Amino acid sequence: MNVTVIGAGAWGTALGNLLSQNGHAVTLWGHDPAHLAEMSRSGRNEIYLPGVDVSRALRFEPDLERSIQGAGWLAIAIPSRYFREITGRLSHFQGVAVSVTKGIEYESGLTMSGILAATMPKAAAAVLSGPSLALEVARETPTAVVAAHRDPEIARQVQVLFHRPSFRVYRSQDVLGVELGGAIKNVVAMAAGVCDGLGLGDNAKAGLITRGLAEMRRLGQACGANPETFSGLSGLGDLVATCHSRLSRNRSFGERAGRGEKIADILRSTRTVAEGYPTARAAYQLARKLGITVPIVDEVHALLYDGKEARHALQDLISRDMKQED
Repeated sequence: MNVTVIGAGAWGTALGNLLSQNGHAVTLWGHDPAHLAEMSRSGRNEIYLPGVDVSRALRFEPDLERSIQGAGWLAIAIPSRYFREITGRLSHFQGVAVSVTKGIEYESGLTMSGILAATMPKAAAAVLSGPSLALEVARETPTAVVAAHRDPEIARQVQVLFHRPSFRVYRSQDVLGVELGGAIKNVVAMAAGVCDGLGLGDNAKAGLITRGLAEMRRLGQACGANPETFSGLSGLGDLVATCHSRLSRNRSFGERAGRGEKIADILRSTRTVAEGYPTARAAYQLARKLGITVPIVDEVHALLYDGKEARHALQDLISRDMKQED
């Protein structure tokens, strides 16, 4: 297969390596020509994947239009805030476009496949998601994810494209559920990081993860997703990995906030904005629109956008009225 990976960050590079190892002809596009040239010269992506060799079979192309020439498949690994802009320049593409980005667009409330349907109407918009920290995938640590498309045959094709011994791919037809799980878990992971920053221990963190899963399921079901999807790899699986891993940008962001760092300072000091930051705003708005109760999302939103202190957010969360578990 001729595959183009859009995005030369950690995740795009890891997937480019994986697809190349699977025997596909892979082109990697990135917005920074100097970065691509350095990767080609050194065989490394030291900015995003330090210490990992980049496949010498990869072709690096800084021109977006040239990068997709002859490609039947795209793997789109760009931050959600640039997703519409970049995919809007690919409206003529007619193959399969696989989003590996986890987010919700604030202005429209759309997931990434929804944006693809609007910006790339000639393409088949699929999704790949699950507990897949880029550095571990690049090191070929065993990983399990899920490929989703409404057409089971396209889902199977995506599964075959990415599957390898160290990267087990399942398939699903619940595209929306797979995407919402992957997006909202980043918000919960920020809250889990706050738990770590405040030194609250494992009991509190386990409780937060469990109730976070309930919020993911509740909001997802209101959007039309299958609630069972949130018990799978793209929901619970990704939630557990992101809330616990030291490699998780979202958990680390929350930990720094829990230790008292200002949100503006954290944003200034990070090369890539953690996806939970814009997603908290989008999920908060979506829940309000649908009338869904999401107290963890609410408190993370208040922490990130309203200047609320982490300890006050925690206090307001645990002092809520008693209720039956759902």
